[in-house]
Parts: sequence; C-alpha cells; structure tokens
Amino acid sequence: MKKLDFKKAAAVCAAALLAALALAFPAAAADLPDRLVPVGEAVGIAVKTDGAVVSELSEFKTASGVCAPARDAGLRPGDVITMIEGVPVTSAQDMLAALEGAPETVTVRYTRDGKERQAAVKPWFDGETGYLGVWVRDSVSGIGTVTFYDPESGLYGALGHSIADSATGVIVPVREGSLLRARLTGVTKSRAGSPGQLGGELDYTGVLGTVEQNCQVGIFGQGREALDICESVPTAPASAVKTGKAVLISDVSGERREYAIEITRLYSGEDSRDMMIKVTDPDLLALTGGIVQGMSGSPILQQGRLIGAVTHVLINDPEKGYGVFLESMWEGR
Repeated sequence: MKKLDFKKAAAVCAAALLAALALAFPAAAADLPDRLVPVGEAVGIAVKTDGAVVSELSEFKTASGVCAPARDAGLRPGDVITMIEGVPVTSAQDMLAALEGAPETVTVRYTRDGKERQAAVKPWFDGETGYLGVWVRDSVSGIGTVTFYDPESGLYGALGHSIADSATGVIVPVREGSLLRARLTGVTKSRAGSPGQLGGELDYTGVLGTVEQNCQVGIFGQGREALDICESVPTAPASAVKTGKAVLISDVSGERREYAIEITRLYSGEDSRDMMIKVTDPDLLALTGGIVQGMSGSPILQQGRLIGAVTHVLINDPEKGYGVFLESMWEGR
C-alpha cells in the first residue's frame, strides 16, 4: 500500500476492567503514553517534498546522437536534487528557473541514501531553457488512516509505513504537508492479485494537522482537536502483543467501527511488518474483500488496548496483511 498509498474505535473501560487488563499486560514502555485516542478515520494526506525526487531519467536526440545529461553525470532514480548552481531546489519549477541561462556545465547538489553528493552536469538546451534529463516528483497526495492522537501533546501518527515515491520506493523527504479531511466516495474490493483501494476526495479547506515527519513507521505531526474523536484507550507495548483475536478500527463503511481480525504471527524488526493479521469479520470481507489501500494506519486493538496499526496487504491473499506495533511507531516517530 505504499502508493499512497495511506479510522476508528472507542472503548470506555470501567475501573474493574482496567484492573484486569493491568494484570493481563506488562507495563507499557516508559516512553509510550498510558493512553491514546485510536482515531481510525480515513484522511487526505498532501505533502511537498524537500527537494525534487528523481523518479526517472530521460534522454534527448541531438544531431550528434543521444544526450542524457543526468545519467551521464551519475545521477539515478531516487536521488533528491536540492540545489543547482547554488540555487535551492524544491520543485520542478525551481529546476527550470535555476537552469534558465545557466552555463554549459552546472553544479548539481543532491542526496542519495541520506548523504549529500555533487555532480557536474551538462544540460541539454532548447534556446535559453536547460534540461537535466530527469522526471521529478515534488509533491504527493493520497488517502490514508490516522492511527492515534495524543491529546496531551497534540501528536498524531498515521499510515504505519512511509510515504514513498511510487517509481523508486525512496522515502519522500517532506518539506511541508497537511493532514486533510477526506470524503470517501467508494471502495474497490481487493481480489487475489489485485489489491483494492478506498476512493476519496481531499478537502483542502479542512485541515486536521501538519505533516512534519515521514519515516519507515509512518507519518507524524501536530493534529488539531478534531482528531480527538473518541475516548482514549490504554496502550500496550510490543511485549504484550499475542497471537489470537484482535480488532481493527476503520470508517470504510462510512461510519467508524470495529472489525474482527486475528493476529496469526509475530515478527521482529521486519520493516514495519511486526505482525501478520487476517481479516475474519464477514462485514469487512463483504465490503472490501480484506485489506485495501487507504486502510494503512487503521488502529489495531487487542483486549481493549491499542497495540498497533495495519500497514500492508498481501497481494495474492488480500484477507491477510501486516501490521506494525504501536511501540515501533512511537519509538520511530
């Protein structure tokens, strides 16, 4: 569900139930809040990249042959161009402006695998307009689900996995972004070999928060009180998660509700794949066929405690997918 790929549950626990849960689960990790709001709402996500992400290289036919400026200079898909001839680059328009009337060879600064690099590139010119021979991505938008909201700090977490460039798989560096209200317009069901997706429209006037961090275990930022939609629930660390029955919270039906799932296997350090889950709820299976794109981030609860989020679907068996531990999200934020 990485294309952006990208809501809900409330449980009011009586004191006696909380006491019973305290016996059933180890104490939460020191840094993990005792309680969080399990949001479970599908939202719009719109971010602008910090630099121009190279999605594809291109070439030009000239009288003397083929010209491929970026490729010949050693650039490759996944590189993030940050500066040309000392001019900061955050978009494709910035690149064109920096190359306007540029010299025959320009200095291009870029990052690769988190390290800054520099290359001397000879642009191809069409009149005064220069081209590096790259297709770049400077913004990303889509639908995803908010996992949790912390009323104490205003922090939210969503998706459970990174926003990545669809062409290269590179985690998109975020310059700025917004969490937005979304209107769900329908569901394309998942089938073996063809994962489905939530259809939705982003409401750019309904800002729910900022997007400040995009990392392997989700996106994070400051949310507005509109995310405080239900009672908070107790949290549980990774050590408390067991195989067996659980629920996920989603608003795929148009209303936020719980759906039955089973945690079938637990992993360790598996790239936001901490557990394998299987959808068992007949209502959700009838509606979605299992897990669909856009459900990423749906909160997972076990015995009334928030333990993690849905992250991926198994393409050939969409009733199954992966989840990330809440503790992994919290520590990786």
